[in-house]
Amino acid sequence: MEWKTRITDLLHIQYPIIQGGLAYLAYADLAAAVSNAGGLGQITAMSLESPEALREEIRKVRTLTDRPFGVNFAIGDQGRPFAHMLQVAIEENVPVVSMTGGNPTPIFDQLKGTPIKKLVLVAATRQAQKAEELGADAVMVVGQEGGGHLGRDDVGTMVLVPKVVDAVKIPVIASGGIGDGRGWMAAHALGAEGIEMGTRFIATKECVHASEVYKNALVEGSETSTTVIKRSIGAPARALINPWTTAIREIESKTPTYEALKTYISGEANKQYIYHGESDRGFGWAGQVTGLIDDVPTVEELFKRMISQAETIRLKWL
Repeated sequence: MEWKTRITDLLHIQYPIIQGGLAYLAYADLAAAVSNAGGLGQITAMSLESPEALREEIRKVRTLTDRPFGVNFAIGDQGRPFAHMLQVAIEENVPVVSMTGGNPTPIFDQLKGTPIKKLVLVAATRQAQKAEELGADAVMVVGQEGGGHLGRDDVGTMVLVPKVVDAVKIPVIASGGIGDGRGWMAAHALGAEGIEMGTRFIATKECVHASEVYKNALVEGSETSTTVIKRSIGAPARALINPWTTAIREIESKTPTYEALKTYISGEANKQYIYHGESDRGFGWAGQVTGLIDDVPTVEELFKRMISQAETIRLKWL
């Protein structure tokens, strides 16, 4: 079956499946595997130490795939400057740039006059409309089921996606709670023209930087194995329940300030868990879709499975 949508046309990919930015995890091996399987893989720019490190990662992807890929900019990352990193993406002629968190206006300004496609992650209808006004080529809409940073309104994917579809003219990509062919087809039924997955791609062979402890927690977890942290400081984000996130929730109940939390929610604490599996010293982002994860396949195997599920549904219902 063909899977032609405005997203496949826009990004020149075979299947409208996009890998999320995945801080500290989305590097060349995973990005290339997703692109080679027919989707759009991405590198996480702001987890790299320098512009030259980003340049090296982009060039590494190109040794592993000749297909389109993207570079994700988590611009809400504690105000860290990103213009010099974005300039590398421009110089290297990357096909796609996506942006999450913060105000994307400076990125749009810097990308003016380039052919780079622009994707913006949003968690509310008004954010999607603003992104369209700025010149986004598509929006990725994340519901409250998703892992990592979320919107403040606790609106689920099932409601948020069609609301955004009705509110904008550009293509919509659904995110949050999607991890198999059933979720993929549900997203299309809601009006989305593609999907983004984050948590599901962590539990793959090619996500080589994720610890076995982290991957096993995703496999063994259920739909109730996550919690929302940082809500008290206006930046809700979903992570696996472990001793560290339990401690974060306790601090939030007593001293809900950034100063009280900053050590616990830092990038270093994140890396302690996702790289080293130390659940009493760090945390790992994850969405409720962990309840649908029961193995750690290769990316190619995951794509084949999802395509088979989706095609079965199309033949049955459409």
